[in-house]
Amino acid sequence: MTPLKIDLVSDIACPWCAIGYARLEQALATLPNISVELKWRAFELNPDKNAPQEAILPALSRKYGKSEADMRQAQAHLMELAAGLGLNFSKMQQRFTCNTFDAHRLVKWADTFGKATAMKMALFTAYFGEAADVSNHQVLLDCVPAAGLDAANAALVLASDDYAQHVQEDIAHYQHAGISSVPAFIINNQYLISGAQEPQQLAAALRQIAAEAT
Repeated sequence: MTPLKIDLVSDIACPWCAIGYARLEQALATLPNISVELKWRAFELNPDKNAPQEAILPALSRKYGKSEADMRQAQAHLMELAAGLGLNFSKMQQRFTCNTFDAHRLVKWADTFGKATAMKMALFTAYFGEAADVSNHQVLLDCVPAAGLDAANAALVLASDDYAQHVQEDIAHYQHAGISSVPAFIINNQYLISGAQEPQQLAAALRQIAAEAT
């Protein structure tokens, strides 16, 4: 069977993106006859590199027009979901807003070694599990060994403009395609699954798409 091509549009600063990927893994575990080719695609929730960083709870409160108490409760729910999926979200309420452009560049670089997913997961852990500033180059370099890659080579990437065009092309392409929220799963360039669907729903959708593709 031809592998399904999945473009996963996401941001490192998006907790639902980490949850969505973990749920995708669970869905695929129930579909042994379906193989996939996954590509991580860049999206920025905080595209302004010069914006001052802000504590996440007041930032979310302002963004969604809800109280900080409501936001704290919503984040606590996400922490529970993440724990059930084996994700470390233990410090997600202590994090600050930050730009993720350079983190996306590192994911593109890691992809050349077949390590994009490992890099992405290390970045998710740093941001949600450690409340680390994933716009900071040293923080990014600290994530590289966890992906099984060389930090010295990563430092050369971060010191240059390498992979910036790849990230910019992703962002422009999916904005033009009408993607305004993440995660977004684009299957075989024609089917869109929005949001972090439950594993059973994802599995059913992938099974149907695979059947139609044969």
